[in-house]
Amino acid sequence: MAFTKLLIGFAFSPNLRANIFEATRLALQFDAEILFLHVGEKTTQKEQEFQQLLAFIPQAPKKQSVIWKAGSPIDVITATCKKEKVDLLLLGALKRENMLRYYLGSIARKVTRKAPCSVLLMLHPSIERIPCQHIVVNGFDSPHTLHTVEKAYEVAQALKTQKITLVEEISPSEIKIAVSDDKSLRKATLRKQKLNRQEERRVQDILKEIPEAKKQGVKTQSQSIFGRRGYSIGHYARLMRADLLVMNAQEESRFWHRLFPKDLEHILNEIPTNVLIISPESHE
Repeated sequence: MAFTKLLIGFAFSPNLRANIFEATRLALQFDAEILFLHVGEKTTQKEQEFQQLLAFIPQAPKKQSVIWKAGSPIDVITATCKKEKVDLLLLGALKRENMLRYYLGSIARKVTRKAPCSVLLMLHPSIERIPCQHIVVNGFDSPHTLHTVEKAYEVAQALKTQKITLVEEISPSEIKIAVSDDKSLRKATLRKQKLNRQEERRVQDILKEIPEAKKQGVKTQSQSIFGRRGYSIGHYARLMRADLLVMNAQEESRFWHRLFPKDLEHILNEIPTNVLIISPESHE
């Protein structure tokens, strides 16, 4: 099962209904429990307004509850995730003029550094379901990649996604050949081809470890791209109009501090699509 307990923080903003509808729909698709967390004062008016909103949801998840807590939003959200053993935190965007990317990116940087679970950045939450047809997942050479790829297939099964693309990013520095004439160009081309073959074999080895049941009905392809790590996969996801980009941890220690300056920073600066960040803490 992809995820068993979800949490979404909510504010009484213009986008509240879309965020709640998207979150409850995901809970149903994952067959998971969902927690709604409001950071702020609980009043009778707020409670009635939120309950009225929940009443309009076409189908309620099997288990849901509302939590009201005062305090710093980021601290309360992360502490609640830990206390409630949440395994997926949902972050919705506030669609206010041109502040969408800034808001989601700035909050994501702060929360995902501290969150003890996986995080889904919902760039386009909607009241009506938008099918997830294509998932792009990193195929990085990392001890966490197998877990992340397996989670991506679990998500694909839950969302009925038909296509997954595993992307391996290759740094141009790995070619290590300065092109100055036809001979050096040929050497560089051969080096690229060799790197592509190596990456393809590595990805195929990862896929062999994924149970066939999880891959059933999902068309899988792999793609090697040359470029800056993090930036290139984000650009690829945008170019391919992927519905979801799945990223993993790459460092055993101090993960978020090391990853953000290099990889996710590029993605959060210009979020290409919905982004699912698989935390190493979600390992079973």
